Amino acid sequence: MSRWSNWLAVAGALAVVVLVPPLLTSGAEPQAGLRALRVLVPNAPGGGYDVTARTAAKAMEDAELIRTAEVFNLPGAGGTVGLGRTVGERGNGRLVMSMGLGVVGSVHTNRSPSSLLDTTPIAKLIEEPDIVVVDRDSPYRALGELLAAWRAAPGSVPVGGGSSPGGPDHLAPMLIAKAVGLPPRQVNYVPFDGGGELLASVLGGKVAFGVSGVGEYRDQIEAGRLRVLAVTGGERLPGVDAPTLREAGVDVEFTNWRGVVAPPGITDADRARLVDLFTDLHGSPQWREALARNGWTDAFTPGAEFGSFLREENERVATVLKDLGLA
Repeated sequence: MSRWSNWLAVAGALAVVVLVPPLLTSGAEPQAGLRALRVLVPNAPGGGYDVTARTAAKAMEDAELIRTAEVFNLPGAGGTVGLGRTVGERGNGRLVMSMGLGVVGSVHTNRSPSSLLDTTPIAKLIEEPDIVVVDRDSPYRALGELLAAWRAAPGSVPVGGGSSPGGPDHLAPMLIAKAVGLPPRQVNYVPFDGGGELLASVLGGKVAFGVSGVGEYRDQIEAGRLRVLAVTGGERLPGVDAPTLREAGVDVEFTNWRGVVAPPGITDADRARLVDLFTDLHGSPQWREALARNGWTDAFTPGAEFGSFLREENERVATVLKDLGLA
């Protein structure tokens, strides 16, 4: 999920958005491709979709792949408000939405009338593990200590996540709970609209621990304000002194992913331009540097292949939620 101070970076990015000039039309310049793009973020500033969208927009502009990439936030209902807006922009080939596993889950738990299967898949961009994190003053100094307290009194050990029920920051602790013998329905999960909102509650001790992407918290970790107890992926993370869940004795491996979709009903030419734009972004040195800086794993999957992946994820998440008794 390093490179920046979370709040300063978000504030600076927002300032850039305020100053963005009106959108330009692409005109009839076949060699120029897209000259301008709007990127909808379906959660609050500071969250994973927001960080990914703003990082991609800046890399596109720095690589001169596009003149203007305007990022704007439309939070609500775990990303399904933004999804509804995207689906409602039918035929708009100058808009994409930053999204990921969290929106897949929210569609089910919020019974959204719109589905990601209603959108035009453009590309999966990255994967990253979640982290189990506590404030530096937390009494829990190892994952085993936290799990013992959690099993003993689950209601008194609230866990916060930067996604609504069904999202990655919700699914990860539920899978951990099931693996250690704690019924998921007993977990006191506190949802936040993105990792930015969650951070304040972890630092303020309003939740016992948080689960979110590492890219959103790397600066706080490096500054010593947060302590990472475990990584949900299959391998340890460079620069993060924490075991994987399996190394800590919990038989769970979990990875989040993010990508972009466009409204339905766009022309084949617009779809091709968008896929080409993100393909060029993927090949740029600016994006490669961003991947390394954020600790993201390159998971680039364009177009129809991403569409097939979305269908599979939709079925997988529905099954997981049912198995956990949460849907």
